[in-house]
Amino acid sequence: MKRLYVVVDMQKDFIDGSLGTREAQEMLPRMVDRLTEIQDREDTDIIFTMDTHGSDYLETQEGKNLPVQHCIKGTDGWQIADVLQEFAERAVATVEKPSFGYTGWQDIAKGYDEITLGGLCTDICVISNAMLLKAFFPEIRLRIDSTCCAGVTAESHNNALRAMKMCQMDII
Repeated sequence: MKRLYVVVDMQKDFIDGSLGTREAQEMLPRMVDRLTEIQDREDTDIIFTMDTHGSDYLETQEGKNLPVQHCIKGTDGWQIADVLQEFAERAVATVEKPSFGYTGWQDIAKGYDEITLGGLCTDICVISNAMLLKAFFPEIRLRIDSTCCAGVTAESHNNALRAMKMCQMDII
């Protein structure tokens, strides 16, 4: 069985930067533990995604709806969390995405039997990428690592988990 673990947007701005939350900060050690556990498995690859915006972010549709500059390419807040850098360096890919969901999954996620997602934010980018993966690969087992996710709020995190479960994803 060939597995993929997708680490969604574990960037400084979402952890303790402009859009950081206590939940994200509390989840970070669990993500380190999970990646430590799976990094040497021969049957599991790791991919990181990075929310990536330009200096014109506030002029975009997203920026007009969420007028908080974040993950501006090249800034410190755009960087993957320091404690995850070693994992990112060993990942099979790191993809930059200008929106909530990455649209290139068909090219880099094919050939896997199981895909697990963890990261930030459960209720925005995790669910967006999970739904895209489900649409592109309806027969692949899709899992959400709920202990390694955090939402904007605890309520929105739980709502997103329920929605993904209803879409036949395993919540672990």
